[in-house]
Amino acid sequence: MQFDSSKENNFVPSQSSPLNQRTTATKTPQAILNNIFAFPPNRDTLGGTAYFIVENGLNFLIDCPAWNQTNEQFLREQGGVSSLFLTHRGGIGRAKEIQDTFGCRIFIQEQEAYLLPGLEVTPFHHEFIFSDSCYAIWTPGHSPGSSCLYYAVTGGTLFSGRHLLPNQQGEPIPLKTSKTFHWLRQMRQVESLIERFSPENLHYICPGANTGFLRGKGVIEQAYQKLSQLDFANTLYK
Repeated sequence: MQFDSSKENNFVPSQSSPLNQRTTATKTPQAILNNIFAFPPNRDTLGGTAYFIVENGLNFLIDCPAWNQTNEQFLREQGGVSSLFLTHRGGIGRAKEIQDTFGCRIFIQEQEAYLLPGLEVTPFHHEFIFSDSCYAIWTPGHSPGSSCLYYAVTGGTLFSGRHLLPNQQGEPIPLKTSKTFHWLRQMRQVESLIERFSPENLHYICPGANTGFLRGKGVIEQAYQKLSQLDFANTLYK
């Protein structure tokens, strides 16, 4: 089974789209790692998975979950959203409504900030440090402004957006699609992550889609070891 994301890069949902109607969700966010929650896949972002870090003074939302009563109530019960980090243009979803509701800051790599006109946005270039345990990394390739968020707690977790996704075996790989912005650049960014991290500080990956391939685990475990086993020369660069 091949994951089809051929339309995701340029997807910006219409405000009148039936996908944007507020309905009560049948599934609630699930705790996957201590203070990290995963939302059900969001149709507004073509099946994207959003995450929420609950920490004193942080309350960090990664990409946009479906905007409905269930998710809004959950976020309110956790103390609201202080920051919304968008890993790429396909994760924008209902960012406006989320900012209007919680007054949160929105962070996105500078090349895709233009997709959020009228919103209060903090763009960044190569990296952005949020705290001693949390920072953003620009990883272009999937889209021009594709980026990852690293969270050092719980052994180190990388929120990879669609830069890295699980395959059918649940292993993290970059996926080339007809809408991939720059495949070779994406490969180089995967290699740079391998150089940056180690088995000691990268235990998990929380991918932005394809989470059904994780078969209920919620995360990719032994993340660094699996990344370091990727065959760039014989497979990925072809």
